[in-house]
Amino acid sequence: MPAVRFDDGRVLAESGAILFYFAQGTPLWPDDPWHRAEILRWMFFEQYSHEPYIAVNRYILCFLPDKTGTEVRVAENNKKGAHALAVMDKHLTDHEWLAAGRYSIADIALYAYTHNADEGGFDLDACPNLRCWLDRVRAEPGHVPMDQETGALPPSHLDGPA
Repeated sequence: MPAVRFDDGRVLAESGAILFYFAQGTPLWPDDPWHRAEILRWMFFEQYSHEPYIAVNRYILCFLPDKTGTEVRVAENNKKGAHALAVMDKHLTDHEWLAAGRYSIADIALYAYTHNADEGGFDLDACPNLRCWLDRVRAEPGHVPMDQETGALPPSHLDGPA
C-alpha cells in the first residue's frame, strides 16, 4: 500500500487519498464541483471495477512464485478486467481524458495499472482509444516511466532532480 510520511510524522496511506492531497490547488483537481464528481467517479471505478482484476492478474502472472490453483481466478478476473478496459475504451471514444475535459488525478489513478495490463493477460490491442489515451498520459510533463521488471521507479528518479 502506498503511503507518504510528512515531516511532522503524519502518514497518509491509500493512493487515491495521496493523489487528492497533492492535487489540491492544481489543474489536476478543478474547482468545478461537477468535474470533481466526475474525477471521483473514475477513481472509485478504478478501486472497485478495475484494480481488483487487472492488478491482481498482473501480480499472479508476473510475481506470484506458486501459481498453483490460480487458473480459475485469473480467468474470472480476465472477464471482469476486460469489461473494465472496454468501459474505459468506450468512454475515450468521445473524450480525450477521463474526466473534467482535461488531464486529472482520475487519469493518473487509472493509468497506473492500465499501462501494464497486458502483463496480466489483458489485450490492449482490443482497445484503440485506450491505447491513444495511454500515449497522451505518457506525453504529460513530469511522467516518469516505471521499471517494468521490478515495478519500481528507475534509480535516477528516487533521489529527485539532479
